[in-house]
Amino acid sequence: MEKRPLRKRIKYASLYYFVRFLIFSSNLVPRKIWLRYCGVLGRVAYWFSPKPAARMITHLTLAFGNEKSAGEIKKLSQKTFEMLGKNAGDILRSLGVKTLTDLEKFLETHGIENYEKAHAKGKGVMFLTSHLGAFDLQITNMALRGLKPNIIGTALGDERLNELLVSYRNAYGAIAIERGKESVKLFKALKSGGSIAILIDQDTKVKSRFVDFFGKPASTPIGATVLALKSGCAVVPTYIYLDKKYRQQMHILPELPLVYTGDDEQDLIINTQNFAKVTEDIVRQHPEQWVWMHERWKTKPGEEIR
Repeated sequence: MEKRPLRKRIKYASLYYFVRFLIFSSNLVPRKIWLRYCGVLGRVAYWFSPKPAARMITHLTLAFGNEKSAGEIKKLSQKTFEMLGKNAGDILRSLGVKTLTDLEKFLETHGIENYEKAHAKGKGVMFLTSHLGAFDLQITNMALRGLKPNIIGTALGDERLNELLVSYRNAYGAIAIERGKESVKLFKALKSGGSIAILIDQDTKVKSRFVDFFGKPASTPIGATVLALKSGCAVVPTYIYLDKKYRQQMHILPELPLVYTGDDEQDLIINTQNFAKVTEDIVRQHPEQWVWMHERWKTKPGEEIR
C-alpha cells in the first residue's frame, strides 16, 4: 500500500483521537447539554471549514436558489453545520446504548407496521435511507429489534476510523458490508426473508445512472435498484431527524412499489428515479439535517460508471 503524505497522516490521526475523545466525553454529561455542546462545535466548524462551507452554500443554492434568498441559504448552511454536530454527537453517545429500552429514552419509532407488512411477504426488506440526521441510529434501532440488518456503505478513508464505524454498525447483530462487495451475501439475505439497509443519496464511484435530484441530473448508484428488481424484495424508505425537543424521530414509510416495464434499462432508470424522488422529498422536509457539503452533482453525463 502506498504510504500517505505526512500531512494527511497527521490529519487522520488527529481526527481519530479527537473522535475517541468525544466518545469518551459523550456520556459524562446529560444528553441535552452534550448535544448543545456538539451543536456549538458544529457552528465553530463552519468558520474553520471554508471549503466545505462554500460547497454547502453552492449546493443549497442549486437546490433552493429559486425558493430562498442568499441570506436564507447562508443561514441554512450555518444551521446545517450545527445540526450535523448535534446528530454526530448523538451517534457517538449512542455507543453507550445496550438495550432497546435505553434507545427509546430518546428515539421514537413511527411506522413499524409498514416494516411488518413488507416483511410478511417473505421476500426480504430493503430499507432505503439517506445521509440525513443521525442516520446510523436507524441501524441501532433495527438491530436492537432483532432485524439483523445488513448495512451497505462506503469505506472511510482512514483504516482506524473505518474500524470504529464498522464496529459501531456491527453492534447488536447488524452486519456492515462495504459497498460493491459481497453482493451474493445480500441476495441470500433477502431471499431468506432478511433485511438490508442501503443509502443511494451520494455520488460515488459505483455503477450509476443519471436521474433528477432537486431539478438537476445527478449520478445515482443503481445497486439498490438492481438488488430490488432481481430479488423482488420490498423496498421500504426510512429516515430519522432530531426534533426541536431533542428527540430523535425515526420514520418507516410504506413500501415503495417497483416498476417493471419489460425493458431492463428503463426499469433501472424509472425505479432509481423513484428512489431518488423519495429521498428528495424527505430532504426537503429537513434540509438542515442533510450532508450538503457532499458533491452530489460532481459527476457529469458521460463520466458515470455503467
